[in-house]
Amino acid sequence: MTAGGLAAWAHGLVLDAIPDPVRHAAARHLLDGVGNAVAARRLGYGAPACTVADGLGGPAEARVLTGRRPISAPAAALATGVLVHALDFDDTHAGGLVHATAVTLPAALAVGQQVGATGAEVLTAAVTGLETVCRIGAASPHGFHARGLHATAVAGTLTAALVAGKLAGLAPEQIVHGLGIAGSASGGLLEFLDTGADTKALHPGTASLNGILALRLAAAGAAGPHSVLEGRRGIFATLSAHEADVASVTADLGERWETTRIGIKPYPACQLMHVTLDAVAAAVAGRDVAADRIAEIVVHVHPDSVAIVCGEHAGSAPPRSTYDAKFDLPWSVAALLHDGAVTVETYTPQSIMRPEVAATAALVRVMPTGPGGAAADAAGSARVHMRDGAVLTGDVPCSRGTAAAPLSDDALYRKFAANCGEHPRTAELAERVLGLAEQVDLTGLLDAAADIADPSRTAHPAA
Repeated sequence: MTAGGLAAWAHGLVLDAIPDPVRHAAARHLLDGVGNAVAARRLGYGAPACTVADGLGGPAEARVLTGRRPISAPAAALATGVLVHALDFDDTHAGGLVHATAVTLPAALAVGQQVGATGAEVLTAAVTGLETVCRIGAASPHGFHARGLHATAVAGTLTAALVAGKLAGLAPEQIVHGLGIAGSASGGLLEFLDTGADTKALHPGTASLNGILALRLAAAGAAGPHSVLEGRRGIFATLSAHEADVASVTADLGERWETTRIGIKPYPACQLMHVTLDAVAAAVAGRDVAADRIAEIVVHVHPDSVAIVCGEHAGSAPPRSTYDAKFDLPWSVAALLHDGAVTVETYTPQSIMRPEVAATAALVRVMPTGPGGAAADAAGSARVHMRDGAVLTGDVPCSRGTAAAPLSDDALYRKFAANCGEHPRTAELAERVLGLAEQVDLTGLLDAAADIADPSRTAHPAA
């Protein structure tokens, strides 16, 4: 019983049993998640979720990350999950192709506040969440995506339920029921890829909400199937297009730590295009390359990535929305060549309508590589053909920020500080998150995040 194994392990896990490198990795990912949520709120992203969370209200159990007024824990987790993922700047586990922190941090913060947990308890619960979402995703690599589903949303409901159960102190059998109930709410369609909609940004929020609700239903006596993962009508059998290695979900729990294998993004765009951006950047590094002198850009892309970041619309017309641009590899490559960087400012309404960038995007030719390995761990190759006949070459073994080429602590802090707008309380917030194990509660962390995000500028006082 896979759910039973996860529940028993999570229930019994204590902070002292988590190796120091794993604790540090978890704290780094929580820092990155907090920074991404603060940036989203500062820049006005995720507002619909904040409005809905405010309207749901409820008992004063938890504040939204960046918020001030307590609302219900499920509502707070909804808004926090959307904020963490709204910029598509949050971490990715390559093997599972899941955004691990986006479905772990919301439940950890919301339920942590609800039950009055210490920082150590929240950090421990967060590790159980990071391990769970990565392991479920990696048990069927690209299987959920191949079925047209967002793996983060599929695994995220169960992850949030497990985190909530850990913090609420429920018995393993109750957590199993919560996981079983959560599985019926798993989903997350990738149809946004064909329309330019931003529904993907909502998935971590709805997964977090549904996971907490599932756990509460179990605590109230509702029963869920213990075979939610491996059953013939379970998560893998119905939602994955590929055969799953179900045993790997619980194999070596407490010995093999996926938390240390989660990558941190240097670009606020789909992870599957990062290695191509790095390859193009390597090709033009140290050279003064004017976009109007380029004849063609040839990039080699993993076949599993092509359908997601090289769709029919990609490169053939301006992006249909700012979120659409984050999944448009040709356009993002063109923006990199024009601007010399890809940042949050790359994906603004004004930026995506630039005709000169669209013209360069039309020069990008995508060549699928041979199959093999996880798409998010693939190598990258780019050839920039100039009009004068010169060919600029860029090859990278993996993208920056992945487990094979991790961002340093200093680089992560620079990303975090930029996300916080270099606010005077940035260093304090970073210290509180990185030192979460020593925090008596979450109050100081939440206060600093709220000040930096400055929600008083918006019409959403709760969020």
